[in-house]
Order: sequence, then structure tokens, then C-alpha cells
Amino acid sequence: MSPEGGSLLQMVVPLAMVFAIFYFIVIVPNKRQQKKVQEFLDNLKENDRVITTSGFYGQITRINGDKVQLQIADKVRIDVSRAAIGGYQGQPPVVDSANP
Repeated sequence: MSPEGGSLLQMVVPLAMVFAIFYFIVIVPNKRQQKKVQEFLDNLKENDRVITTSGFYGQITRINGDKVQLQIADKVRIDVSRAAIGGYQGQPPVVDSANP
């Protein structure tokens, strides 16, 4: 051990603490949000009134895997990706459209 340097433990502990703080402040909340969004998308069903991340309001008429058909007006239906559904109408969005 040299007089100007510290022990390896003294150098590793602060780095480990920074990583732990980063993990609990950034990664854990992000994983929770992703789980919440995935549960929302998995629980979509026909006749749900939803809004897409691009701002279309509609009612789900059919779900086919990752594709959802929305009725946005009388006799007007569009197909969108399941991931494009941002939330239920009249409720706060589940998916943040600025950061999908």
C-alpha cells in the first residue's frame, strides 16, 4: 500500500454506493412502471373505451395478438398496435407518450 493511495476497499465502497443509489432511484421505479404498463396491455378487452398514445379516442372492437381494432367513429375502424394504447378514456394515461 502506498502512502498517497487508499486501500482497494476504500475505492470500491463509494463506487458501489453510487451504483446502489442509481439502482434504487432509476432502475427499480422504471421496472415497476414497465410492469404496470404490461399488465394494462394484457388486460385489454373488447368494448373497452381507450385513447391511443397519438390521441385517438375509440372503443376496442377486436383484439388479434398485438393488433387492436378501434372504432373511432360510426362505421370507421382502424387497426393499431396494442402498444399504441395509452390508457382508458377519462383516466390518467398508463403509458407516457413522451417516453414509450
